[in-house]
Amino acid sequence: MPNFELVKSLKFVDGSLSARMNMAALVADTPDQIPALLNIASMNEEPLSCKACWVLEVLARDHIDLLLPHLDVFTRILGKVTLDSSVRPLAKICESLVLGYFREKEAQIVGRISDTHLEQMTTACFDWLIGEQKVAVKAYAMTCLYHLGNRFTWVHPELTLILEHNFHQGSPAYQARARRVLKGLKG
Repeated sequence: MPNFELVKSLKFVDGSLSARMNMAALVADTPDQIPALLNIASMNEEPLSCKACWVLEVLARDHIDLLLPHLDVFTRILGKVTLDSSVRPLAKICESLVLGYFREKEAQIVGRISDTHLEQMTTACFDWLIGEQKVAVKAYAMTCLYHLGNRFTWVHPELTLILEHNFHQGSPAYQARARRVLKGLKG
């Protein structure tokens, strides 16, 4: 059951960056609240779950080290969260983790992410890419899958097929990201 005080505080979070940053700072000061925040995020209760995901995104941006001990739970909830306003921040966190792992090779991230975590992110990203998600989520998923293909060889051929198949139906933003990813896959 979520922590009552955390739920009460989340009710005051709005879409503004300052509100999300203030709440993320409070969570950073009491990192024992992160499991409860992840639990709330996974509940798919609007608007509370969305607010929890917004806070998690800011927390991951500013204090990724605090989220790393909770990767088992984080990656497990990826496939359970369905609210549009919740999926986008989770996809952004996945992109940050994948870029930190593959591109920047950040020691703290590389040392904490297991193959199981990477597999769970791969599954979620493919689900987001072929599902009814908005373009931002699909763009994050494309970037993640491009890099995850460096670990799992089957990913790049599947990603290429999906992007080529959906390219002409995609929005201009989708097409721009797909074009960049396809260029990287073929180059």
